[in-house]
Amino acid sequence: SSIISPNFICNSPDMADPLAQVIELLRPRTVFSKGISGAGRWAVSYSEFGHPGFCAVIEGRCRLAVSGEQPVILEEGDFVLLPATPAFIMSGFETATPRRIDPRVAQASAVDVRHGRPDGPPDVRLQGGYFVFDSPDAALLVSLLPAMIHIHGDDRLAALVRIFGDEASQQRAGRDLVLARLVEVLLIEALRTSQGKDAPAGLLRGLADARIAEAL
Repeated sequence: SSIISPNFICNSPDMADPLAQVIELLRPRTVFSKGISGAGRWAVSYSEFGHPGFCAVIEGRCRLAVSGEQPVILEEGDFVLLPATPAFIMSGFETATPRRIDPRVAQASAVDVRHGRPDGPPDVRLQGGYFVFDSPDAALLVSLLPAMIHIHGDDRLAALVRIFGDEASQQRAGRDLVLARLVEVLLIEALRTSQGKDAPAGLLRGLADARIAEAL
């Protein structure tokens, strides 16, 4: 009898895509997004939110310090995904006392937000927001993901961020639908880019190995 190697089984085009299956299981649904900008001296402190949050840097730079993670500098084209959005501080580069914000109250407003100096061009412009996972097993899957996924220096994702920012700044027909689809694509790209041997132990690292991915 013939023997079919495990590699052939895992790489067959007829087999399901494990990452696509994970996304389908999570069933992401966009809930909200809005523009955020900052200039001069500013800092905001968000309390824990729990829902998956995201932030796309349209232009400029700022700091992000997520609870339990090393602080990072966000630059144009960067994308950040917080699968369960813990508490975090976002700020400019001048020392400032963080202004406390309750994300449940802040997300209720669809008005774009400006932090720091109200006039003049911003030092940073972002599009941020959150979505929900409709899966009843979302908590289990999210627990297997990194607390923060920061994608930097990826040209493909940076291009999507630019399209996302352009669409968000216009009031064209179908805007909300396009933004919802773009957020889904950004989510997939962020998870795809985060796979690899350098990923922390968990679901994404497992998906980087063809044999383990198939088992998962």
